[in-house]
Amino acid sequence: MLENPSLLFLIIVLIFLLVLSGFFSGSETGMMASNKVKLKNLSKKNNKGAARALDLLKRPDRLLSAILVGNNFANILASAIVTILMLDYFNGSVLVGSILLTIFVLIFSEITPKTIAAIKPEEFAIKSSGLLKVFSLIFSPIILVINAISSRILRLIKLDIKKSHANDNLNTQELRILLDESGDLIPFQFKEMLSSILGMEELVVEDIMIPTSEVIGININDSFENAKSIIESSAYSLLPVYKDSIDGIMGVLHLKDSHSFLNLLEEKEDFKAILIETYFVSQSTTLIKQLSEFQKSDRNIGMVVDEYGEIEGLITLEDIFAEIVGRFGNEKIEFEKEFIKRKDGSIITDGNCKIRDLNKYSKWLIPEINSKTINGLLTEYLDQIPQANLCVEINGYRFEIIQIEDNSIAQVKIIKKT
Repeated sequence: MLENPSLLFLIIVLIFLLVLSGFFSGSETGMMASNKVKLKNLSKKNNKGAARALDLLKRPDRLLSAILVGNNFANILASAIVTILMLDYFNGSVLVGSILLTIFVLIFSEITPKTIAAIKPEEFAIKSSGLLKVFSLIFSPIILVINAISSRILRLIKLDIKKSHANDNLNTQELRILLDESGDLIPFQFKEMLSSILGMEELVVEDIMIPTSEVIGININDSFENAKSIIESSAYSLLPVYKDSIDGIMGVLHLKDSHSFLNLLEEKEDFKAILIETYFVSQSTTLIKQLSEFQKSDRNIGMVVDEYGEIEGLITLEDIFAEIVGRFGNEKIEFEKEFIKRKDGSIITDGNCKIRDLNKYSKWLIPEINSKTINGLLTEYLDQIPQANLCVEINGYRFEIIQIEDNSIAQVKIIKKT
């Protein structure tokens, strides 16, 4: 029976149609599951297949129409050939032929190619893009009619297929998930830096500024010896110069000009020309914007003011860089100096510590929406200046005030309630 040329021809055509159906099924999965970022990266390296795949994905409606038309054409024609084979060569067992065809289609034209495409979607998309481009041109008259009808239906349910490319854009949270799932593809250190950069749009200047109580500067009303001592012991290259309090700031001194400044200060002559003009920063400015402002104004230090123009602290370019790359030196050692961890899991620190740093060190979730420091949090909660030996519980964390100095918390013990 196999010697019959017509039977051999029909079987060859049937096998070809099953392979063609498998190609369309795999192409559908490969094209839709492929990572467009990877395809764009490959296209920039002059990979023509990746460029074709991206071009096809710009109009997914046309691409899907071409795939579905080709797939249905192959399956329907295969079904017709099986019917002929059953009627002419196998005693009319059409039901048996339909069952066998279904099994073969599922195994060789659906499950297998789609599984391969799902495992290597970009590779499948690149290799299939050439033929898909050809079939798109061959089926273009049919595709135009089908798309015209489907577009009307989509408009009825208020969907614009031309805006589908907007789904390719990733927000910050989605980029963070990609970072987390990147595994060993991105070194841990770089992953931390990228995560910090993404988090900068959520942080404002107030979150990382040095509060006024911790700002090191030169009070011109203090003794000359005190000013000289501050300059000689300073770890910073820039120091604010003020009169009486930080609110009376006169400018910023660069240590390279300290010798001239001290001479003029000792002789009680005007030194304002030596100082750098004070640069003011709003406490609600996002870090990413402030970084840009520092760059535009060629500044690297600013005094932070609130909505009323009152000075609340100081921020430097180094502080922002530290948020990206971590503290210079060992951050863990710096935290261990600031926070004393007890065996019972409690932590002892001072009231001026930043809640954000404490949360980072201890993996806690103490709220920091309205207050950035422990002192601010407790003062807001109590609605008065905290007193020593006072215990309060906030959001599952117990705060025990151990010591008060100058109406501020000098030492506090914090423990997470189980």
